[in-house]
Amino acid sequence: MAFSDQLLETGDHIWEAQKDHPFVRELATGELDEEAFLTWVRQDYRYLLDYARVFAIAGTKARDEETMTHLLEVAHTVLDYEMDLHREFAADYGIDRAELESVQKSPTCIAYTNYLVRTAHEGSLAETAAAIYPCGQGYLDIADHMAEIAPEEHRYTPFIEKYTSDDFREAVDWMRTFVDQCGERYPGEHEAMEEAFLTCARLEHQFWEMAYTREEWDL
Repeated sequence: MAFSDQLLETGDHIWEAQKDHPFVRELATGELDEEAFLTWVRQDYRYLLDYARVFAIAGTKARDEETMTHLLEVAHTVLDYEMDLHREFAADYGIDRAELESVQKSPTCIAYTNYLVRTAHEGSLAETAAAIYPCGQGYLDIADHMAEIAPEEHRYTPFIEKYTSDDFREAVDWMRTFVDQCGERYPGEHEAMEEAFLTCARLEHQFWEMAYTREEWDL
């Protein structure tokens, strides 16, 4: 079994919890409250800035030119394409770029991005590969699930289509291969990779909860 599949098997209960989360179920049917979706848009915009940083940091740790090039290209793609998509989502609801850039991160968003950036800085390339994997594979699997249960087209259909697109599948395929390569090259890192993977998978689930409850600071 490929190491990426081993990680998914270990985190299967987290995947199932994500699929059953009300944010996911209600987005799939089009019933999700607009403010919950906009909370996700705002917070994920801030998340993606750090996600791009993680790929850039990982690129500096890669030992071969091909991996380094691809990691840095992904960082650019996140900044150039993915964030532009979020700006389009936001613009549909009257939220401009300046507002997105001024959003304060929620406690969950801070916890997740801080963990990712710290792993990229202090951990190995293998740990970083495992840490970024739940976001990519998770969104593909959750969006596929949404597509299966969506009764018809609705206002959130573009979200589902984006994360089930051929381009996104190709990106996740590379991410999966990257995890497998690291698993093969660094067998002594398997335990650390699993810990990073499960931590980020749990934070993915918490991110849906954060958006659904419109999490804010108490003070």
